[in-house]
Amino acid sequence: MAAEEEEDRQVLTKSDSSFFVEGIVRHLRRTVRSGKTKPEAWRRQQLQGLLRLLVEREEDISRALAQDLRKSAYETYIFEISLAVEECKLALKKLRSWMAPQKVAGTVATFPSSGAIVPEPLGVALVISTWNFPFVLAVNPMIGAIAAGCAVVLKPSEIAPATSALLAKLIPLYLDTSAIQVVEGGVPEITTLLQQNWDKIFYTGNSKVGRIIMAAASKHLTPVTLELGGKCPVYIDSTANLKVALRRIAVGKWGNNNGQACIAPDYILAEDSIAPRVVDVLKETIVEFFGKDPKTSKDLSRIVNQFHFKRLMDLLNDSRTLGKIVHGGEQDAANLYIAPTVLYDVPLNVPIMTEEIFGPLLPIIKVKGAAEAIAFITERSKPLAFYVFTTDKTIAQLMVSEVSAGGIVVNDTCLQFVVPGLPFGGVGESGTGAYHGKFSFDTFSNHKAVLYRQEVGDVYARYPPHTKHKQKIIKSLLTGDFLGATLLLLGWRQ
Repeated sequence: MAAEEEEDRQVLTKSDSSFFVEGIVRHLRRTVRSGKTKPEAWRRQQLQGLLRLLVEREEDISRALAQDLRKSAYETYIFEISLAVEECKLALKKLRSWMAPQKVAGTVATFPSSGAIVPEPLGVALVISTWNFPFVLAVNPMIGAIAAGCAVVLKPSEIAPATSALLAKLIPLYLDTSAIQVVEGGVPEITTLLQQNWDKIFYTGNSKVGRIIMAAASKHLTPVTLELGGKCPVYIDSTANLKVALRRIAVGKWGNNNGQACIAPDYILAEDSIAPRVVDVLKETIVEFFGKDPKTSKDLSRIVNQFHFKRLMDLLNDSRTLGKIVHGGEQDAANLYIAPTVLYDVPLNVPIMTEEIFGPLLPIIKVKGAAEAIAFITERSKPLAFYVFTTDKTIAQLMVSEVSAGGIVVNDTCLQFVVPGLPFGGVGESGTGAYHGKFSFDTFSNHKAVLYRQEVGDVYARYPPHTKHKQKIIKSLLTGDFLGATLLLLGWRQ
């Protein structure tokens, strides 16, 4: 064992990324095989360490996110730190019950017997996080992996370098590095990571990279959870309270990392009778929230980098789109600033309506009613989230029934993310698998089926040679004719 540990130490200090990654994976797999990560005490200790990190390093986290995205301290606390704290506290509170075997009744065919579903760690997990919420989307999957008893390699996003560096610095100070490691870097590092044999891969990002990850995982038949995105629609009907609805839409769009969120509203489908009013109230709301010059607001994040700034400006500057701007549109490339921008009656075949926006641009499309809205949404890829604003319960239930999405919120936006009892995940193009609360524990666990039998209750009709008499006994047992089975077993019926 000492020789193996020394080999790991030497490999972990090599500068070559492939040797470094291979050494980490081998080291973590050895830790898992030793059984170190299985006991409740170890899992609880790591979760408590992570909770201390969140509490003691709040200012460091806030500074890193301000540097990466110019997030306000308020937004950082609400959407990054507090969500991770609550997820960690929940895992600590429920850990013992999550780990406990779930009893399952036996059947007539196995009588007398008892069954159990026993959760066990999948093993060594790779968590690849993204840049838009670079802290919480790194930490929350880790909480699930640790609670499940897995060893973890975290690959934070290089597009949020300050947060990535902070995670790489802090995690070794608070957590057990024999089972939890951070690998920083870009394409070369992630390419090497994906060449390894993992027991679970958890990825948050876009569908293009998601396909690459799924292809890499298939070589080892590794299970994956893909938290992707897509175009999240909003439907507003004529019964909705527009002032309340548009405040909630605005904060879900621009107060949520300036639209750079996978669950941010992507476009609005407004019933045609209220569409002009929707535009007017939304414009008023933007001014109320961010002022007449939103550039001076401290509550608007900036675009993450020049690549995404140019991508968004290309969407906006399409000749078929420019004339549809009814509010905003101002930009400052040097400061990565794009104003909250509303577009009205946009053509459906332009890039802003065919590609995920992931930024502060919000098109509004007129529809005749719920049926047209449902047809519009279901003709396109299944969204990660769908938001419905109506006071008509029949319309609300119709939308819930007819629209397939990762999640649906009626009369609000984005809050499904903060309810630990709800699974958070996509469907189809918007992802596969889910997490949050116990769903995080489950996604990093193998639910092992166990059946306990006794020596008594052995029915001779089960064993060869199989005769017509034995077949009658088995048939009587399986169909619930216990009197007939008893008579056959006693020889009182042929």
